Amino acid sequence: MEPEIYFPLFETTRAKGRFLYRLFAVSVFVGICLIWVYRATHIPKAGEDGRFGWMCLFAAELWFSFYWFVTQAARWSLVYRHTFKDRLSQRYEKELPGVDIFVCTADPIIEPPMMVMNTVLSVMAYDYPPEKLSVYLSDDGGSELTYYALLEAAEFAKHWIPYCKKYSVEPRSPAAYFVSTASDAVGGQNQNQAGDLALIKKLYEDMATKIENAVKLGRIPEEVRSKRNGFSQWDSYSSKRDHDTILQIVIDGRDPNARDVEGRVLPTLVYLAREKRPQFHHNFKAGAMNALIRVSSSISNGKLLLNVDCDMYSNNSMAIRDALCFLMDEEQGHEIAYVQFPQNFDNLTKNELYASLRVLNEVEGHGLDNYWGMLYIGSGCFHRRETLCGKKCIKGCKSEMMKWDKERREEIAIHELEETSKSLASCTFEENTLWGKEMGLKYGSPVEDVITGLSIQCRGWKSVHCNPTRKAFLGLAPTTLLHALVMHKRWSEGNLQITLSKFNVLWYGHGKISLGHQLGYLRYNLWAANCWATLIYSILPSLSLLRGTSLFPRISSRWIIPFAYVIIAKNIGSFVEYRWCGGTSLGWWNEQRIWLYQRTTSYLFAFIDTIVHNLGYTDSGFVITAKVSDEDVSERYEKEIMEFGSSSPMFVVLATLALLNLYCFAWFVKEAITGTKSIAEVYKAMFLQILLCVVLIVINQPLYEALYLRKDKGKLPSSVAIRSMAFAGFACLCFKFM
Repeated sequence: MEPEIYFPLFETTRAKGRFLYRLFAVSVFVGICLIWVYRATHIPKAGEDGRFGWMCLFAAELWFSFYWFVTQAARWSLVYRHTFKDRLSQRYEKELPGVDIFVCTADPIIEPPMMVMNTVLSVMAYDYPPEKLSVYLSDDGGSELTYYALLEAAEFAKHWIPYCKKYSVEPRSPAAYFVSTASDAVGGQNQNQAGDLALIKKLYEDMATKIENAVKLGRIPEEVRSKRNGFSQWDSYSSKRDHDTILQIVIDGRDPNARDVEGRVLPTLVYLAREKRPQFHHNFKAGAMNALIRVSSSISNGKLLLNVDCDMYSNNSMAIRDALCFLMDEEQGHEIAYVQFPQNFDNLTKNELYASLRVLNEVEGHGLDNYWGMLYIGSGCFHRRETLCGKKCIKGCKSEMMKWDKERREEIAIHELEETSKSLASCTFEENTLWGKEMGLKYGSPVEDVITGLSIQCRGWKSVHCNPTRKAFLGLAPTTLLHALVMHKRWSEGNLQITLSKFNVLWYGHGKISLGHQLGYLRYNLWAANCWATLIYSILPSLSLLRGTSLFPRISSRWIIPFAYVIIAKNIGSFVEYRWCGGTSLGWWNEQRIWLYQRTTSYLFAFIDTIVHNLGYTDSGFVITAKVSDEDVSERYEKEIMEFGSSSPMFVVLATLALLNLYCFAWFVKEAITGTKSIAEVYKAMFLQILLCVVLIVINQPLYEALYLRKDKGKLPSSVAIRSMAFAGFACLCFKFM
């Protein structure tokens, strides 16, 4: 008898062109080494003008070189993984595990209930057996408006889910789907579908009207409260920071009466607002996730967990099956803890005005996947329940834990189940337990997800970066510059805290994960530390123009070659990489601008706040990024006009740096024209400094317009203009005459 042929549920292929990229990287490294040699052998003598600036640039270049080396870990060898969902269905369709899906929201103003409900409806409509699907909405705002919206969404789901499955709808967020049908040719639909589409759209609009009217009113009318279950739980509600656990099983999947309009079973749907008390730290999103893990274990106990942000709707109804192809693979699945899908956005402008995660998703994620070490990024991730609960990976142990367990808690009445589950979300439950330490998501960092993923990998588990052609999740990117910078400040601050904590990947991961994998983490953990080298390069070369001090080789010197090669190669490589990922040329230029803005503001403030926090002066907080914009802000965003509009300290820093470079260049041009040296001589001596200053001026064009030319509400306030002009002018005068 011939042995059974093994057909894996996924395959792994390596990217082409690895040799060429490595050759390119080695050539850049040679150029970097030659720059070190030049800096070390041409240091100005003590007391000579420019010595301080020279040493600062040398230090900045050493840092840039080190960080460039770190980034190569995520580019050295890219891998791509392809799933075979047909094989999964053939082998395990009746044994597919239960899936518990967590949707987290925290504020009904910043995160509108209608947006949240579209995400909930999209995950309820997955192409997956509904009796094995449970959706939990965690409302850390404890808002009865959000609860009311969920009740309305549950009614609409009875029509929406069968419609999606009847016509194989994609995407399954109603709002996104209706936008796509409006842009598609109607002629492609048959008469029946056109009629059903009109009906389902009418039902959606009715639901949206009810929810938005309640939001505008700011409360739920008494006649509605009296007709619906669950609102009595708000009778003891004091504030969103002081209330009992509110838990309601809106749809009980075990109930034979819980059916859609075509008589099919509906997924379980649960609302949870965990207990909050002023005297207890609630640990932000990590605390909400841990409460969900415990509560879901009591109600549905799915072996696979998915968590999504409330703005990150499902764009691919087959995503669960993609994840299971990795987790249920007979040869390698037992070692995989989680499958991370990339964060993508559906509201990006054509040229990605505030940049995106394009390169991270399409390049760096696949590079980290080479080490089976994709980071957990907090949304769009499928976890084994057991790994989040602290289980270690036992090599060679091939269990069948992911298969469907037919035992359900059918003997427990719904009201009893709700009451017993409430205690699991109480403030005191975690006292003297391992929750937040060895179990669940880790506490103590704004990026609790990254620490959690690292700790799982250090217990021997693998992770996968799954990036299918049809994106699994689509969310909302920031539509103003300030929101984008604040978001990156939180990310970089949390990552720097990891570096300065016991979870520093170099010693926490030593002997547990590979060196390349450790460097992959450092790529993000050291984001904030880039601020100082970037500030040095943005300020000192331009200020040195005021004194005519050269900090780079003359254009006639052979030492200009390594500088020129590294600059050209690095930027051409970055441009080609960005275009290869599907971006536009102008999008790459916008990416460079945001790269500069992040390093000189987000990372700077993150670095300072982290040091202050470590000295014990402040506590780090979780900042929710707004998911809605004013109509005029949205209009400017669609036109790719950069939004400033506030007097944030970040904008003062940006404007000061932009004006400093402008003033330095203007003074230099004036001196070159009226000075004793010819323009050609000055150009030959200071070519690279002039070029750097010009590039910084050109890249800041939107900022100059916001300072002096624009009249709309998105311009920079006059207070920012006055302060930045004063700071830039004072810095130039001091450097010139001191």
